[in-house]
Amino acid sequence: MSADEVFEPHRRYLVGLAYRMLGSVAEAEDVVQDAFVRWTAGDRADVAEPRAFLARTVSRLCLDRMKSARARREQYVGTWLPEPYVDADQGLAADLSVALLMTLERLSPLERAAFLLHDVFDMDYRDIGQVLDRTEDACRQLATRAREHVRDDRPRFAATEDATTRLAGAFHAALIAGDVAQLAQVLAEDAVFYSDGGGKKLAALNPIYGRDKILRFIVGIASKRSIPTPDQVERTTINGLPGFVLRTDEGVETLAIEIANDRVIAIYAIRNPDKLRHLSSPPS
Repeated sequence: MSADEVFEPHRRYLVGLAYRMLGSVAEAEDVVQDAFVRWTAGDRADVAEPRAFLARTVSRLCLDRMKSARARREQYVGTWLPEPYVDADQGLAADLSVALLMTLERLSPLERAAFLLHDVFDMDYRDIGQVLDRTEDACRQLATRAREHVRDDRPRFAATEDATTRLAGAFHAALIAGDVAQLAQVLAEDAVFYSDGGGKKLAALNPIYGRDKILRFIVGIASKRSIPTPDQVERTTINGLPGFVLRTDEGVETLAIEIANDRVIAIYAIRNPDKLRHLSSPPS
């Protein structure tokens, strides 16, 4: 088999790994393409397990980028959210959720890598040690610390499929009708609204806590822009959550909602155009 014939079956897997590590679709695709170039140019004769070899290559490339990304995000304007990973077929795993990626963002690059490689991608600690240039015990400790943070931040009560379908439908109806009263009925009293404009589009600089404050913010935004029409709202799945892609005269933006205890507990809105370039074209 040619180099690209061996590589291509692993591309989606590798993009998923890189995205979880970087929180950026564009950067993940760049890293995987870089790994592809190295794969085709290198000596592959002694590679017994291409997927494991490529995963290690992608992981090392991501670590290099994570160090500079951490510095950039310290200067980021407003709330940072990961680039939306849209999957209309709903085939994504729960470990792609926005909440988890935001939790991972607070970890050190080494903790994040150790946790993802072991707990999500089932790599043993010996191989992780080769990627991170650490001992097996050190990698085990890194993953344990990361796992504790992840466990503490996970919602305690997952939504049922029926509740998700019903509340996503109600949220969708409220969105295209501009019905704040209907939106109030689906929001939890202690809901949180996160919006990421990156200093380039109108967005709240900090998370908004509480249903009443969220509704007041939405009313204020609605007074400055038109309500999206039904044909401008694409219902989909974003990072494993019910989501919506809005394509209006102002450009593309996304909304994802997190549901628990029969209510919407979080809204994640991304308006930063730099994070939406991969969604700029309408769906086929």
